Amino acid sequence: MTDDRHDDAVLLRLIRLASPALPVGGFSYSDGLESAVESGRVTDGKSALAWLVDQLHLALGCADLAAVGHGMTAWTNRDANAVAALNSWVVTTRETAESRAQALQMGRSMAQWLRLGHADDARLAILDALRPAPSWPVAFALAGALSGACPRDALLAYAAGWAENMSQAAMRAVPLGQSDGQRLVAGLQPEIVVAVDAALATPFDAMQAFTPMLAILSSQHEAQYSRLFRS
Repeated sequence: MTDDRHDDAVLLRLIRLASPALPVGGFSYSDGLESAVESGRVTDGKSALAWLVDQLHLALGCADLAAVGHGMTAWTNRDANAVAALNSWVVTTRETAESRAQALQMGRSMAQWLRLGHADDARLAILDALRPAPSWPVAFALAGALSGACPRDALLAYAAGWAENMSQAAMRAVPLGQSDGQRLVAGLQPEIVVAVDAALATPFDAMQAFTPMLAILSSQHEAQYSRLFRS
């Protein structure tokens, strides 16, 4: 009988990282979805899925997922300069104050959470030294490296966690029922595989963060009269 206990442990760590219950505050953000609902661009489950598929490929895949992949390589190699360059890229390419604040808040929270189980790992000092703060993709990349997972599996976990959070946001903002929320997650799953594979093939100098409509909606959300989410 093959001993798969190590693989089981890695899988369980990734499930934990992908969980919306991870104490990093992801549940409090909608990544612009609430503004899309307010503007009438998202009105039901079908339009919510279409919106999130586009966001996955045009925003998350080209930026965050690629950043996590490069971040895992940098952390594995203990390359502090590469980590700092990647963190700077993530922070400077956030197109609005809301999205920048989200990336930094979630990154700081992940750094605090990682100290609970990896306080002796020297890479945490590198993470803490990042300015203005660790960003969410860079901090998640370290969590992925510490889990022992391969980059592809870590990116799948990152995207799965995003999908779960977005389905919960859609259920509250559109609103949708629980079954519709699960249909969103199911509809996103095959698209996640495509986005992850594309992200892994993206060189650092080909990463991009250019989503004008999402940036406009995020800016509008900053002054939206009534809102449930922080972005």
